[in-house]
Amino acid sequence: MSGSGGTKTDGRVERGNQTRRLVLGRTMDIASVEGLDGLSLGRIATELKLSKSGVFALFGSKEELQLATVRAAVAVFADQVVAPLGDLPPGPGRVWALCRNWLTYSAGRVFAGGCFFYAVSAEFDARSGPVHDAIARTRADWAAYMEQELAAARDAGGLVEDVDVPQLAFEIIALMEAANAQSVLLGDAEIYRRAGRGIVRRLRAEAADGARDEIDGAGFTPPPST
Repeated sequence: MSGSGGTKTDGRVERGNQTRRLVLGRTMDIASVEGLDGLSLGRIATELKLSKSGVFALFGSKEELQLATVRAAVAVFADQVVAPLGDLPPGPGRVWALCRNWLTYSAGRVFAGGCFFYAVSAEFDARSGPVHDAIARTRADWAAYMEQELAAARDAGGLVEDVDVPQLAFEIIALMEAANAQSVLLGDAEIYRRAGRGIVRRLRAEAADGARDEIDGAGFTPPPST
């Protein structure tokens, strides 16, 4: 009895999900270049040839569109940077693989403006409100994840016991973000090689005896530009 109605409902839900994915794919690219303030329901509807009322029904407000864009970017980041680690065992080699994934994500312009979170952090760092809080939370989660991986590498015997995990995590993230910023501004892919070499040196300096060979001493080669 409910089959026909259920099919219609399922069809509407799927169309809504497809529209949502289409919208968020566009808003992530816009925000990585122009910032989250560059988003509006009307602009997105016009650019994607959608009804404004339909876009409004999905997101409700500019702020919700911004928050949904941040959540979508988190999912893309996890897929591009964290998921490829797979079952690599804890150690400096896994940490280097994580860093290499991040450099590939930035250099490969998964988002048009480079690292999405670097771009929107600069936009909202001195503000307050739900969007600021969402961005701050993602940044804190990323730093905590890097520290977790470094601590796991230490506990597995891959890093020296007295390694300053928060300091090392800070230095590694700083190198990656500096490469992203300079590459986006100057169009210089070579900076990713420099960042890769710097990260390798820091990991090798903190690696325990016998664990340095886990780290690729060649650094990082950016993917071909598209």
